[in-house]
Amino acid sequence: MRIFTAALATETNTFSPICVDRRAFEASLYAPPGQHPETPTLCTAPITVGRRVAAAKGWELIEGTATWADPAGLVNRSTYEDLRDEILAQLNAAMPVDAVVLGLHGAMVAAGYEDTEGDILARIREIVGPDILVCAELDPHSHLTARRVAALDFAVYFKEFPHTDFVDRAEDLWRIAVDTLEGRVKPAVSVFDCRMIDVFPTSREPMRSFVDKIIKIESDDPDVLSISVIHGFMVGDVPEMGTKMLVVTDGKPEKGAALARDLGLELFSKRGTFMAPQIDEKEAVARALAATTWPVVIADVWDNPGGGTAGDATVILEEMLTHEAKDTAIGTIWDPMAVQICFAAGEGAEIPLRFGAKSAPGTGNPIDGTVTVVKLVKDAEMQFGESLAPFGDAAHVVMNGIDIILNSTRAQSFDASLFTVMGIDPTKKKILVIKSTNHFFASFSKIAAEILYCSAGTPYPNNPAKTPYRRAPRNIWPMVADPHGNECGAA
Repeated sequence: MRIFTAALATETNTFSPICVDRRAFEASLYAPPGQHPETPTLCTAPITVGRRVAAAKGWELIEGTATWADPAGLVNRSTYEDLRDEILAQLNAAMPVDAVVLGLHGAMVAAGYEDTEGDILARIREIVGPDILVCAELDPHSHLTARRVAALDFAVYFKEFPHTDFVDRAEDLWRIAVDTLEGRVKPAVSVFDCRMIDVFPTSREPMRSFVDKIIKIESDDPDVLSISVIHGFMVGDVPEMGTKMLVVTDGKPEKGAALARDLGLELFSKRGTFMAPQIDEKEAVARALAATTWPVVIADVWDNPGGGTAGDATVILEEMLTHEAKDTAIGTIWDPMAVQICFAAGEGAEIPLRFGAKSAPGTGNPIDGTVTVVKLVKDAEMQFGESLAPFGDAAHVVMNGIDIILNSTRAQSFDASLFTVMGIDPTKKKILVIKSTNHFFASFSKIAAEILYCSAGTPYPNNPAKTPYRRAPRNIWPMVADPHGNECGAA
């Protein structure tokens, strides 16, 4: 068997002012054929898992380019076309192949291309023809379009949010691919449109039980090869935005369709109950300062670079400074220019510095003050599961007794190693302020005495009922109360 594999991924917040060009992909991950590291990134696990599978089977794995840009705004048109055409040329050179196994995200939008994944998949299908297996692993914070369903034989999405299972799902992808290539199964895909958009953390109920339920169905029913919840991505203003259920069966599309519908309506019946309650920055800081056990983690959930924002909001920091908070660490505030100034000054320097709140309205005000440069790290990285997440050249500064990490590559706060790599012991702080919606939970829940979910400022359009969409569907919840009528229970 000859298997071609490649990865092209980013997550596009179409409301974000941070545009993406080739430099953004190169800053996060750009690996030419055969140069992908041994550890996977979020959307490249099919490559590293594929290496193991191909070696065990004695198959030839032909690696194409693997590249990923951290979430932001619209992708430059020529950047997408160049990366797409690079991979397509590699596939053409590899022909004939028996299968194509891809790592994609599912929420990329480029100038001129609302459905980039649909575009590249359709072009791959044209190259290999109708009888060659084409499959992909994707992020659930994405858009499942009709064009993608038509081009793919099957797809597998991460189940967990935080996405702690991207390697496990790549294993599922390859298991089904191997069984298909060896004639044991014939994947059939069924999709149900839940007609909703929501946020579904699996670290809490009711989503925890729902995911456990679909895992059990997969285990107990030999006809069911895979079940995925495509959460949707509420700041992707595209025509097929929304939550979908995808069921892959062994040649039983009618059974898959019935199961997808039942599960989709069950999910819809719980709409609006999935996210943790959120408080504003004043209440969050007041509660953290009044705490008697530490550390208290304040999650700045909407200034989350993992959702495409800049990650430079200062709203919570301003509130901390107002209350003269001590024993506090902030990780991170994105400001490449401030980082450059700190590197020029050097460790130990005391300098005047303006930083933060440069990207957009609703992110607070730039912070002005005298800072001490404590530690400088080139090409800093934090852990994220089995992989490393870069956050670029970074500076640890102290201002008015608050430890602040300034970074040059936007990244959400995945892991407590974000602090330790910058010389801060997070367990010794009373308050930790991080920027992440839920990916932080797997790591920070292990050290936190309390977690406060804070909605501070307006860097991210987080209320779909009020978001000024131009392209997204308007006939889904919460834009309308119940697009399914009486098919399921009320919320």
